[in-house]
Amino acid sequence: MTVRISRPTLAQMVALAQAAPKREVCGLLIGQGEWITGHIPAANVADDPATRFEIDPAVLIAAHRAARSGGPAVLGCYHSHPSGAEEPSACDAAMAAPDGGLWLILTPASHSLWQAGEGGLHGRFRPQHLCIDGASDEVALASGAP
Repeated sequence: MTVRISRPTLAQMVALAQAAPKREVCGLLIGQGEWITGHIPAANVADDPATRFEIDPAVLIAAHRAARSGGPAVLGCYHSHPSGAEEPSACDAAMAAPDGGLWLILTPASHSLWQAGEGGLHGRFRPQHLCIDGASDEVALASGAP
């Protein structure tokens, strides 16, 4: 699958991650089909936000309500890995439902896109391609992406 995102949307998420280099930032990816049209930042309410993330449930509920009322769909989530690991962690896999949701991981140097499902890394994640701005600069952001 190739997922598209605008350069400004990606840049906004990267800026949030860079502004908090010692903790994981997080939020929701919104859009339609295979097009990420925006994001909704959320507070990280995890017990230890330096090493894991948990999206504020109020933000998650509000986004799903908005989607049911005709707003953009919740396509998945994003979070940062301040340690620089581009792959989802075992903790990420334990939290992920095998529902096809997208997981964008931001690191200090790069980013990668994954889809939660059965099989793959940690038995949960398969790498995906991300096309920035829908232009010809399609980049496989996760090693081994199809």
